[in-house]
Amino acid sequence: MSEDLIKAEARTEFGKGAARRIRRDNKVPAVIYGHGETPVHVTLPAHDTLMALKHGGANAVLNIDVDGKVQLALTKQVQADPIKGFLEHVDFVAVKKGEKVTVEVPVHLVGEANKEAFVQLENNVVTVEAEATHIPESIEVSIEGLQAGTQILAAQLELPKGSVLMSDADLLIVNITQGKSADAAEAELAADVAENAGPPAEAPIQDAEDTDSE
Repeated sequence: MSEDLIKAEARTEFGKGAARRIRRDNKVPAVIYGHGETPVHVTLPAHDTLMALKHGGANAVLNIDVDGKVQLALTKQVQADPIKGFLEHVDFVAVKKGEKVTVEVPVHLVGEANKEAFVQLENNVVTVEAEATHIPESIEVSIEGLQAGTQILAAQLELPKGSVLMSDADLLIVNITQGKSADAAEAELAADVAENAGPPAEAPIQDAEDTDSE
């Protein structure tokens, strides 16, 4: 959870035009909803919010000061410009310390499998239940030295203390199959190139009587 306090301003203007004006002022429109309360529309400082979201990861929980009242807010959706990367809009869900939340957590592979094995990450997120202020940023899965034929299911993941798996226990996370050695792959590629190239083009045969003579 981010320890930074993000100062919010109440937002009363809506629509695309208002959003553009907010972003021109280096701010970002956002909304906080949940707990059966009326959604709170706010404006946040763009740079501070972006840094807090990067630091907190996919499920960042921020301290947001709304008119002097600090609200814990779980990030639910972030809209960003695909080219320039600036924030366009953020949706948050209000949470409380000690409250359990259900979130999707990214899976990260660490280590290297056997050199002749091919590693497939079948599911790159798993759903877990965790305390709102102790959501894991990611779940690491070691594939160090694993052989072809190995499969890792969700039930085999080592979750951080306090996290409970909510995904199907039989969900396939990692599937390791037989791969090809570098030499074999290179030889196969060369054979494919040769096959697709076809026979070499023959130079046209010129009749003797068509040749120029001095």
